[in-house]
Amino acid sequence: MDEQLSFAGADAIIILCLYAAAMILIGYMSGRGKALGKSVSDYYLASRNLGIITLFFTLYATQYSGNTVVGYAPQAYREGFSWLQSIPFFTLIIGVYLLFAPRLYAVGKRENFVTPTDWITKRFQSRSVTILAIILMLWGLANYLLEQLVAIGHAVSGLTAGTIPYHWAVLGFIVVMLTYEWLGGMRAVAITDMLQGIILMVGIVIMITGAFVLSGANVPDLMQSMAQDHPDRIGVPDTLTSINWVSMLVLVGFGAAMYPHAIQRVYSSRSERILKRSMGRMAWMPFITSGFVFIVGIICIDLYPGLDVSASEELVGMLANDVAGLNPFFYWAMVILFGAVVGAIVSTADSVLLSFSSMVSHDIYGKYINPKADDQRKVRVGKIVGLIMVAVLLWVAWNPPGTLYQIFVLKFEILVQVAPAFVLGLYWKRLAAWPVFIGMLVGATVAGAMTLTGNSTILGIHGGTYGLLLNFAICVIGSLLFPPKRAVQEKNYEMTNLERSVEIKPTKQV
Repeated sequence: MDEQLSFAGADAIIILCLYAAAMILIGYMSGRGKALGKSVSDYYLASRNLGIITLFFTLYATQYSGNTVVGYAPQAYREGFSWLQSIPFFTLIIGVYLLFAPRLYAVGKRENFVTPTDWITKRFQSRSVTILAIILMLWGLANYLLEQLVAIGHAVSGLTAGTIPYHWAVLGFIVVMLTYEWLGGMRAVAITDMLQGIILMVGIVIMITGAFVLSGANVPDLMQSMAQDHPDRIGVPDTLTSINWVSMLVLVGFGAAMYPHAIQRVYSSRSERILKRSMGRMAWMPFITSGFVFIVGIICIDLYPGLDVSASEELVGMLANDVAGLNPFFYWAMVILFGAVVGAIVSTADSVLLSFSSMVSHDIYGKYINPKADDQRKVRVGKIVGLIMVAVLLWVAWNPPGTLYQIFVLKFEILVQVAPAFVLGLYWKRLAAWPVFIGMLVGATVAGAMTLTGNSTILGIHGGTYGLLLNFAICVIGSLLFPPKRAVQEKNYEMTNLERSVEIKPTKQV
């Protein structure tokens, strides 16, 4: 989005200032009268009290960042109909969530879990497994946060027609993000997610409407034009592309479900019923989010033919310029949409940063460095380390690596390796600690080695997928050959037995 948007400029700056002010006000109101720094559960999980609307939209904002608009349309433009995979892999994420999230919620509610690795610690009783899981999850979070910082700079710079340069954009919105997050914790993050999610959803619908108006063609006409001018982007994918598609489904489906900030939203639900209803509604979102963005990319093949990779990265900005020129309604709709894109990116970044801080303060500092620390000190440590992490990533974001899509793929290669510990561990009492440790280590090593050597895929299959398959195999075979002692198995069964679950009914819904 470095493309300077001619429709923006002064109007866009006003919209961004209003967004920033609204976020800070939400943070202040969310934390007013509450001693947020005195309880890790209250600060990081909003007292486990998110209602269905807030939970739905915070899950929506977690799964769909502003990058879904900015990064996925160019990918659809370059790949054509093979990028249709962006719809089912978002659907698969919900399927994986439903595979483990309700059971994890029940156990987490009973055991008072705060972070994803609380489950790892309780289930496997192994410091090695816990530390390795923390490292893999923090890697995924750091990578994801870097992606958001890069996207913030490009989005604000493009939206303000270069008036706010890339570097100042990143700095400015980091300050806004830290301010409202520190003021309101998870409550502020969830409410801002809800605000950005609603505006982003409406904006995407308006953008696809504008694209159809601009093209002046219906769907059959567009398909006929593509078949004539770009048959490679509309034909049946070859075998290698199809294999890559399946690999991507596995990688993203399991990887995105392992986002620590998403798992913490599972813990934050007011009840299991609300969690299931929210996720049930989420199953429809791929069609009206990534599905609409995919169609936008396909329409742009006909509107802007012949763009190379670098030029296609600016595709959404080009389209927004042209749509904004249709009439005043579309003008203001595009200004507000791109303001919402910036806000959505920020709302994703704040979720990641909050989760990163919670894992550092609760899992590393609270469990291994200073086990006697009270909650207030843990929260303070988390804020400080989060600030340091942002500073380090800010230095990296000054010279961002690769395209947004390349950054997107990279984080899943490592993060997905914690999936067997959740998916198998919640259902299979024989799953032993040492096969889980070796499986995660081997999976992460294979994925990292393939990425570092430039062979991110072999025969169309991603390194992270190879690593995950090996990971699952080691977990299953190792646990069958060397299962835990019977007493440990009985303890594992007792811990994951849902009949023991007792829901806590709070007095006030967020």
